[in-house]
Amino acid sequence: MASKLTTSNRAGWGFALPGFALIATFIILPFFLAFLFSLTNQRLISPNPTEFIGLKNYRDLLSVAVLTIEPERDAAGEIVRDDAGEIQYPRVRTITRSGDFPQYKGMREWFRWQSGDDAKVVIAKDVVFMKALRNTLIFVLFIVPLQGGGALLLALLINQKLRGINIFRTVYFMPVVISIVVVSLLWRFIYDGNDGLLNNILNALSFGLFEPVDWLGNTDTALGSIIAMSAWQAVGFHMVIWLSGLQTISPTFYEVAAIEGASKWQTFRFVTWPGLRNTAVLVLIVITMQAFALFAQIDVMTNGGPLDATQTLVFQTVERGYGKQDISGGSTISVILFLIVLAISLVQRYLTRERD
Repeated sequence: MASKLTTSNRAGWGFALPGFALIATFIILPFFLAFLFSLTNQRLISPNPTEFIGLKNYRDLLSVAVLTIEPERDAAGEIVRDDAGEIQYPRVRTITRSGDFPQYKGMREWFRWQSGDDAKVVIAKDVVFMKALRNTLIFVLFIVPLQGGGALLLALLINQKLRGINIFRTVYFMPVVISIVVVSLLWRFIYDGNDGLLNNILNALSFGLFEPVDWLGNTDTALGSIIAMSAWQAVGFHMVIWLSGLQTISPTFYEVAAIEGASKWQTFRFVTWPGLRNTAVLVLIVITMQAFALFAQIDVMTNGGPLDATQTLVFQTVERGYGKQDISGGSTISVILFLIVLAISLVQRYLTRERD
């Protein structure tokens, strides 16, 4: 059987071999090398020899703890407050730099919240990585429904036999063929806080009442601005995928639904959506993988700022691996990112599986 398989498909194996070689050379081999480097202290240029350090890089990146800090009190036992009436707490560094708590050594404050009079403080060994992880997950959480849902809506709108419909298809798809660097530069000018197009439009619509916003320089709006731009840029690509799925659904099903008196929502729910199940799996997985690979927009528009508000995992990988020449740190983030994407893809595939 084996000889028959190889003999009868010799031409097929010959055509597939270059593809397998490229995948093995540029995907499989680099991943295993990244995993090996993540277990060392490898640097790009260093006079010191590389040493095996085990899982230390992973512990440094993923170490998180929650501290409960009680307020400062005066000699009478009363809570100390500042001039604005805010409760005063001891500085976190008095704990993280104290020899009494070696498990918190080198950790810094990430964020905090109030719990009664006490303060709950989340500290991390690598705060920048944690911010990058949070920003990446937020980006994925918003971009998947925005791109997926928006692309499906556009596909439904243009999946009609109307005069000039190809013009709309071209217009919607046009941002996809433009370089993401060019698009990022364009939107950086649109988001400009001084004389950007967005501020000018909002100012005109509000008759001068709108206060200009530095969309990329404000920690509250920077990530949201990049999410909006990214959703606009790639929605046309996924629209084409949805459209190809729509055109595989037999018109007979719609004719039967019309004869039965089904509403538009019922037709979509019981005819269109079941016919798009396999397409939906593809679109969700592709969007998720692309979202986790967010880099160019960050590199061109914000460079990870302001105050690390737009740091992402891929940006951190490149920044550490090449910017700081920390190959082991960049490799560790790459492995963590791979495991996250793999886990989410498997969950998506399970949730969208065909049920009996």
